[in-house]
Amino acid sequence: MPTQLSIVIPALNEAARLPATLAKLGRYCAARPERFEIILVDDGSTDNTAELLRSPPVAAANLTWRTLRNPGNRGKGFSVRHGMLDAEGDRLLFTDADLSAPITELPKLEAALNAGADIAIGSRRERKLITAHQSVFRENAGRVFNAIVRATLGLPYVDTQCGFKLFTRASALAIFPLQRIERWGFDPELLFIARRRGYKVKEVPVEWAHADGAKIRMVADSGRMFAEVIQIRGNAWRGCYPRTPRLAPATGLPGKAGVGD
Repeated sequence: MPTQLSIVIPALNEAARLPATLAKLGRYCAARPERFEIILVDDGSTDNTAELLRSPPVAAANLTWRTLRNPGNRGKGFSVRHGMLDAEGDRLLFTDADLSAPITELPKLEAALNAGADIAIGSRRERKLITAHQSVFRENAGRVFNAIVRATLGLPYVDTQCGFKLFTRASALAIFPLQRIERWGFDPELLFIARRRGYKVKEVPVEWAHADGAKIRMVADSGRMFAEVIQIRGNAWRGCYPRTPRLAPATGLPGKAGVGD
């Protein structure tokens, strides 16, 4: 039976948090009838992150576990692209290692694709669904970043940064080979490319809870993210994101693309 859904988890030194996350994902997938694969992408960890799937936490006939390793520490964006372009599912989800958006919110994204969207992005726009907030500083920094993204890239989404996004296979194989941003600013780049290529993106409010241990450094990484937004606009001017017709569902899809394509 072909794989219906691939779940990609980018991870850097997540050996402490991942066992609980992997167990939750495994139990969720095993309880459903579809065939799943879970792909852990190790971003040059110095702990035993890459070894966690030697003994998968859940064994089920409909579930495959895989680990991919980056060539050193390349960033979250590189890790997500690596996993998505190696995935075999008809639909491809990437989610954070801390499961800030619970996997039980997946049906909301699936419903959006069932209704005709090509990409469904989890969103923290409904504050009542946030069960544990970030610090005031982080929340305000996120609002400022989103305002810059909207003004610079013309994206209409309230939340571009939630790490819970579901793609059809056609949209993923069209968008990820064009991705250039390899660290924290990759989310708006993906959405920018999607709009240029005519894919329908649905923003879906999901439950979300802040988890301690985030890898992002608010000062250094925020500055880099702002620079990457400008870089995205520059890439567009240089023709890095061609406007091409979207792939119709009935057309043949290309095979796996390389990470550096």
